[in-house]
Amino acid sequence: MIEKDLKNFINNALKEDVGDGDHTSLASIPTSATNKAHLLVKDDGIIAGIELAKLIFNEVDSSLEIEQFLQDGDKVKFGDIAFIVKGSSISILTGERLALNCMQHMSAIATKTAYLNSLISGTKCKLLDTRKTIPLNRTIEKWAVKIGGGVNHRFGLYDMIMIKDNHIDFAGGIANAIQKTKTYLTDNNKNLEIIVEARSLDEVNEILAEGGIKRILLDNFDYKTTKEAVSIIGDKCQSESSGGITEETIAEYAKCGLDFISVGALTHSVLNFDLSLKAI
Repeated sequence: MIEKDLKNFINNALKEDVGDGDHTSLASIPTSATNKAHLLVKDDGIIAGIELAKLIFNEVDSSLEIEQFLQDGDKVKFGDIAFIVKGSSISILTGERLALNCMQHMSAIATKTAYLNSLISGTKCKLLDTRKTIPLNRTIEKWAVKIGGGVNHRFGLYDMIMIKDNHIDFAGGIANAIQKTKTYLTDNNKNLEIIVEARSLDEVNEILAEGGIKRILLDNFDYKTTKEAVSIIGDKCQSESSGGITEETIAEYAKCGLDFISVGALTHSVLNFDLSLKAI
């Protein structure tokens, strides 16, 4: 992940939570007090965010020590201990909530990703995330997807061309949208991959007729139409499906021969993974 993005994320999150000081801890605990606490797993799944938690505690107090027992991506069960943090009691408490918030969210994403990946493991299809992330949390959410075995899609509007339905309609059709995009990339000396969304088999054929496309995104196609589209696309470019694909349907879509399936629910619809930081 981009080190600068992570540092900015941690600093802004601590600024939001700590403000001008953790006054509860400062008021009730001697500044010289030291202690240790362990990160207790209270759920079953995939742990994620340990490396981020280490960065958070280090930012709060570089003298804190962490004894690590698990790695990001490990399968865990109720009762496992991920790490022990030792040092200033006030510093441990100051970093506790941010570390837990991040790890609970990231572990939930990694667990969901690993589960959906298991459902398509017998196919060539790869599981993608999307831009449907919590604002300013995209870096850690996409990190969690990778930990869970998924593949990161574009990180933002800047690193890939993705011509979707509204772009097509606003541009006056598929041909106009693709031709204008190619001209833009040439004029601005940019080398970005182009993905174009199709809403029907006719649009799949229109996209292929223009050429120069990395991938066609099949939006809300049923199984039958997806199979037909994959057959039409062949090896001319990559294929991807999205739109309402769930754990009940993902395996059947993958069996259609797709290269990718993108699932927004990996990041926008997960429940927190149960973790606690407890004094020992």
